[in-house]
Amino acid sequence: MIGTERESSLHRALKFRYSGDGGETEALTGDFICDARTSDGEFIEVQTGSFGPLKEKVKTLTRTGKVRIIHPIIVRKEIELYDTEGKLLRRRTSPKKGCCWDLFRALLYAPDLPLFKNLTVELALVDVLEKRVADSKGSWRRKGVSINDRFLSAWHEGIILSKPKDYNRFIPFTKKERFTVRNLSEKTGIDTSLAGKCLYVLNKMGLVERVGKKGNSLIYKTT
Repeated sequence: MIGTERESSLHRALKFRYSGDGGETEALTGDFICDARTSDGEFIEVQTGSFGPLKEKVKTLTRTGKVRIIHPIIVRKEIELYDTEGKLLRRRTSPKKGCCWDLFRALLYAPDLPLFKNLTVELALVDVLEKRVADSKGSWRRKGVSINDRFLSAWHEGIILSKPKDYNRFIPFTKKERFTVRNLSEKTGIDTSLAGKCLYVLNKMGLVERVGKKGNSLIYKTT
């Protein structure tokens, strides 16, 4: 089927989960193919990476109906490494744990996307099993190991963001407070790089604004 050749098992599982009873997958609408469409007509797009490539597609679809972007957040990842003959070499748990703040990595190149009417972003908190193959063809970061596939092993919950005001959950400050990227990092436990991306997106959305500068640090407040 069109668009499914390089689809991961994780992507496929989420696509079928969110299409629901009576829905369809690989739904054709105009010039676009959506991952799914529910029985009540809502379009579903499962996006594991940046939302940038979705901007024009979502802009067009939201003019005609409701759209939901499903963004998986990997809370726990088990990794299995196989040789090229299919023999399991070892299994381990990745020390990396995803969190809701990872959404802002995906929104970095589409910061105005949450402002589109008829759009809902849903964070799907999941556990996955990632199968890798020691074939010397993968990334140098993984020392040549290739990622073969990712599978959904557990679904925890969905966090729904339907309106711009729903993103206020990511602003842990009062209206009277002034804060910097470092302040956000310290208050939430995320690193400063991610905190910077968060405030960049929230600023573009109009939920925070820059009100000054202290040294090299921009100062923000809520709007």
